Amino acid sequence: MSELRGKYLELIAGAADEDTLEALRVQAVGKKGEISLKMRELGKMSPEERQVAGPALNALKDEINSALAAKKAALADSALEERLRAEWLDVTLPGRPAARRGGTVHPISQVTEEVTAILADMGFVVAEGPQIEDDWYNFDALNIPGHHPSRQEMDTFYMHRAEGDARPPHVLRTHTSPVQIRAMQKTGAPIRVIAPGRVYRADYDQTHTPMFHQVEGLAIDKDISMANLKWVLEEFFSAYFGTKVKTRFRASHFPFTEPSAEVDIQCSWEDGMVKVGEGDGWLEVLGSGMVHPHVLRSGGIDPDVWQGFAFGMGIDRIAMLKYGIPDLRAFFDSDLRWLRHYGFASLDVPTLHGGLSR
Repeated sequence: MSELRGKYLELIAGAADEDTLEALRVQAVGKKGEISLKMRELGKMSPEERQVAGPALNALKDEINSALAAKKAALADSALEERLRAEWLDVTLPGRPAARRGGTVHPISQVTEEVTAILADMGFVVAEGPQIEDDWYNFDALNIPGHHPSRQEMDTFYMHRAEGDARPPHVLRTHTSPVQIRAMQKTGAPIRVIAPGRVYRADYDQTHTPMFHQVEGLAIDKDISMANLKWVLEEFFSAYFGTKVKTRFRASHFPFTEPSAEVDIQCSWEDGMVKVGEGDGWLEVLGSGMVHPHVLRSGGIDPDVWQGFAFGMGIDRIAMLKYGIPDLRAFFDSDLRWLRHYGFASLDVPTLHGGLSR
């Protein structure tokens, strides 16, 4: 046992790596190791011999195992020191800053600013009104009869009335035209206003959502005509799209204007993409007309003295058209990837002299 002890302690101390150390462990205390074989011989000894040899062999086995564990720890420490020398890291260096990305302006907000900037240059000021309107402002004042489809519950969101309340229920406004009535009542004529804002209709598909955005324009004076309307719209679209845009008026019917016209803009279609201001095609973008006398009276203006024009278009629709956004519903999904792709820098403020959004 003394020879085994000296032999293995010397070999363990001289082991250069963990593989050599593992081989020594198997050789010494493995199932067929020298010390293990010596312990099997205890059964052949007399009780007196076992009392002497047994504790000595157990002590030898424990000493060898302790030497193996100590050497293994020493080899691990040595390997770590070598790795630290080879892979030296200066922990005093400042850390790399995490990539930061500022927020972006939503396309609807940006296009609203673009529209406002263009029409403000023509003398239009912004007017605002409530999004929950009463029945008179949303329908009656605008010459919309009781049998009109827009007054049906399948098209319009009506507010709840208490049981027994005979008054017509309030509605989530279906257009921003009520703002025109309120503006006329407040300032009278002459007047030039635009009314951008949210509107609500019970519709949902690729080009319709229950909540969307409109901008309506109103101009009233003593000598305003359809010619003025055509000039305003052509100037607006040319500034908005950054190219000369022709318009085409088609006779139509709206309860709040007479005569009324649908307005198309010149465009071409190539590989499923629309290009505005060129080609032989036409794309409908808005409705317009001369303000109906009933609407002027509702606003407190004498139709025998004053006349004017009005127009309305979807902000979401013209944003889709200009920036190539295929689905209206994506505007309201709050997808950060979409917002980063289509959003605008916070300092990209639309101005006519500085250029609209880049």
